[in-house]
Amino acid sequence: MVILAIETSCDETSAAVLSAGNGGGTGLAAREAAPPEILSNIVLSQDEIHAPYGGVVPELASRQHIKSIEAIVREALSRAGVELGAVDLFAVTQGPGLIGSLLVGLMFAKSLAYFGRKPVVGVDHLEAHLEAVFLENRGIPYPLLGLLVSGGHTSLYLMEGPLQNRLLGRTRDDAAGEALDKVAKFLGLGYPGGPVVERLGRGGDPAAFPFALPRTKDRSLDFSFSGLKTAALRHIRGQGLAKDSPRLADFLASFEEAVVRALLGNLAQAVETGEPRGLILCGGVARNTRLRTRFEDYASSVGLPAYIPSPKLCTDNAAMVAAVAFKKFRAGQVGPLDLDLDAYARR
Repeated sequence: MVILAIETSCDETSAAVLSAGNGGGTGLAAREAAPPEILSNIVLSQDEIHAPYGGVVPELASRQHIKSIEAIVREALSRAGVELGAVDLFAVTQGPGLIGSLLVGLMFAKSLAYFGRKPVVGVDHLEAHLEAVFLENRGIPYPLLGLLVSGGHTSLYLMEGPLQNRLLGRTRDDAAGEALDKVAKFLGLGYPGGPVVERLGRGGDPAAFPFALPRTKDRSLDFSFSGLKTAALRHIRGQGLAKDSPRLADFLASFEEAVVRALLGNLAQAVETGEPRGLILCGGVARNTRLRTRFEDYASSVGLPAYIPSPKLCTDNAAMVAAVAFKKFRAGQVGPLDLDLDAYARR
């Protein structure tokens, strides 16, 4: 079975080709099935286009997807050594994300599916991030706690079984990645901010600048990073910090540490109230070395296995979209060609 997947939820244009066994089945059979093999996974970033603006410009993103998507799909097929006619199943991100960007990928996938008279599966972007780890690991036991951290989303899920994800908490304002980007923008460090903060804060003292741990008033598992962002701005102005300041590394390390503490604090609260058999960290910010290390250390301290996708599968990519589509196929959730499939900006 050959799956062609497309991902255009934000500012990465991605296409992937995966090969998988085509046996049906649900329950234990679906759970223990070998993950699809990634034959190609092409990701074209738009960072250079959006860098002058300090963030993603939706109109520019969708225009660039239009320019790039055909070439990216052709490249994915070429690297996989697969002809378009050999594709058995098409998969595409339908949301959440930037509506213009999503529509480019969705219309392209539906056109290919219509031409080939093959089914097309709409995939939730957040569910795809949670699924990325299963491409590199087999036999992960449920239930799991999944911490998803990206530029636009910070969420905590209880994963009760294949394709059974229950939202426990989400960000009420800024996402963790967004907070890192904005602090970098305040200091004129460039975009995307997360990797810059990590690089320039390396070797800094994470305890040099005090940051109170953000908490929601109702003690829920929701996240809030607007207070941390405001506190960071006060430090920047009060200390006269700039990109050439001698204390910049200490400040960035302290802010990064505060973000990690906030993420793991909610995760620890969820672990205490449930009985997960493993912990998953995913999303673009999961590439951050401090977060990956602290996540693994925490998992070890509570005696739970930690699962983190390799960095190339943390960022937005089409392979993770195909992984969800494959599980939907095995669970019997794939119907005939559906050209009414639509995009959605929010979940």
